[in-house]
Amino acid sequence: MSDNVHDVIIIGGGIAGLFCALKLSPRPVTVLTAAPIGQGASSAWAQGGIAAAVAEGDTPEAHARDTIAAGAGLVDEEMARAVTREAPDRVRDLLAYGVPFDQTLEGRLAVGREAAHSARRIVHVRGDVAGRAIMDALGAAVRKTPSIRLIEGYVADELVTNGPRVVGVRARTDGEREPATLSARAIVLATGGIGHLYAVTTNPPQARGTGVAMAARAGAVLADTEFVQFHPTAIATGHDPAPLASEALRGEGAILVNGVGERFMLKVHPDGDLAPRDIVARGVFAEIAAGRGAFLDARTAIGTDFPERFPTVYASCLRGGIDPVHMAIPVAPAAHYHMGGVHTDARGRTSLAGLWAAGEVASTGVHGANRLASNSLLEAVVFAARVADDISGMSSPLTLRQRASTAPRLSLDSASTGMRDLRSLMSRHVGVIRNSDGLATALAKIGRIEREAKSASLRNMATAALLVAAAAFARRESRGAHERSDYLRPDPTLARHTFLTLAEARMIAADATHASHASIPAG
Repeated sequence: MSDNVHDVIIIGGGIAGLFCALKLSPRPVTVLTAAPIGQGASSAWAQGGIAAAVAEGDTPEAHARDTIAAGAGLVDEEMARAVTREAPDRVRDLLAYGVPFDQTLEGRLAVGREAAHSARRIVHVRGDVAGRAIMDALGAAVRKTPSIRLIEGYVADELVTNGPRVVGVRARTDGEREPATLSARAIVLATGGIGHLYAVTTNPPQARGTGVAMAARAGAVLADTEFVQFHPTAIATGHDPAPLASEALRGEGAILVNGVGERFMLKVHPDGDLAPRDIVARGVFAEIAAGRGAFLDARTAIGTDFPERFPTVYASCLRGGIDPVHMAIPVAPAAHYHMGGVHTDARGRTSLAGLWAAGEVASTGVHGANRLASNSLLEAVVFAARVADDISGMSSPLTLRQRASTAPRLSLDSASTGMRDLRSLMSRHVGVIRNSDGLATALAKIGRIEREAKSASLRNMATAALLVAAAAFARRESRGAHERSDYLRPDPTLARHTFLTLAEARMIAADATHASHASIPAG
């Protein structure tokens, strides 16, 4: 890579990264992405759609109330209201970029309902292909925009700092032994989530927490890293990643049953199958653990319309040997979305000068302890636009090269054995249900994997895993997506965000390991 001085570098080619690049136009922007645009981003796999109060009778205030209720006491209410107010404008932006949202015969946006929403407000594309359609439209717009430079096939390993300021990024291709250093006036993290830290996930392999790890190693403050949302209805056919049976299926009347046909969620929550995701995930988990299994039955509610209304889910089922028109779909919880991440303010600024974050890598306070369905793509585009607006107010681009500090010599090998061990460890001890002993075990083993890592990919995965497990160990209560079997109830005194640095996470890990070795009982 011959040119290593840039104005703005966006790391990540998902919806947040592409939308931010378009909003920054005509300012020069470089988008750095490991996979070609449209591949490797969780955004493209999003089935549900975007939540926005665009239907008659719905309001941003009602949308905000649902968001706050789902977030289990940790939603930043001012931020949630701001995001839901901006939602209709961002949907209009996407329409302008060519996203073919479903419409009624009268030409209005068609909306569906999903779990924990009080109204039909989910804007879809052909039922379940919203993510792919948005990515296709944004990708086409980006490729037509002269101010946007795409650098595809480069994996970011590490942020470069000069004192307290982020001034660049190191990245490499599979064929390079030494990373290239790219300097920039502004760096935007849009690297996605952490789902691939787990053995069962709906996320692509690129969603392995790299952005969280890079920011943490550079000294950034992280927020709420313990809150990992497990989607309750991943299709359980043994594929990795696990295909997703969209929540929109339950919104249209599909029901959850166990192996004897019992609608088990009716005993768990008043909203039954449309309860918040964390509750449904634990309900499904319990049925599987009890040996009864869990299934999503759409035969009556959707039936022969399934192929047309939900083509993506239908194709995934067929690949796994399931015909959802005539058969119930076996399901299981899978790591799906990270509410935590790099802490940002209302403009997308992190705690480090020169570094912004948007999308799943960021923790804005909008989702609290449990994300409301279809708020993820919404938050991504809202904060991508905010980041672009903030950067647009900066002065002229860089004219001088920044001197890079030395980087550790690590390969880019996939380190498949170490990654398999790490993913299994996270699913076993830092998954749907956690406890003190399991978390202490995980922290000790994660620390060893991180120290012994021979590849940048594995090192960053282990760093991200450490941040999740440490915050989960420290939060001694159950709240939202964080369930502790040794602290089953929420603690009102802990209704606050977790803020920590990598150094603090390492101290928590050391304390946990010491306590485990000393056989100190939990609680």
